Amino acid sequence: MAGCRPSSPYFLIMLAAAVVAFPAVPSAAGEADVVGVEMHPDGSGTYSFDVTVRHADAGWDHYADAWEVLTPDGKTVLATRTLLHPHENEQPFTRSLSGVRIPDGVTEVIVRAHDKVHGYGGAEMRVTVAR
Repeated sequence: MAGCRPSSPYFLIMLAAAVVAFPAVPSAAGEADVVGVEMHPDGSGTYSFDVTVRHADAGWDHYADAWEVLTPDGKTVLATRTLLHPHENEQPFTRSLSGVRIPDGVTEVIVRAHDKVHGYGGAEMRVTVAR
């Protein structure tokens, strides 16, 4: 096109239109999935969790940044394990959390993962509480 140089007004108008029409979209990393859970009684009325998460971490702006243990109805968070950095070269990865108190009468928990772009929504796992 004649007159469509990077410094031309036509080019700048087309560039602005493209930015508006095609805003940035989340990367293809997708949601964080819980792919494994091991739960062990600590002996003091609390439990330890070893949770394996899979997520195509894509740097500091899009990575799995936490996992949680919830009651079976999904309404009460019993524990959160914060993940402080991307795991781009370690997939899937396992992280632990101990001292998790599970209320009497709760026979199952949900473990879910969170990522910085999508929040929650990936694969969760339900785990039976061994008492």
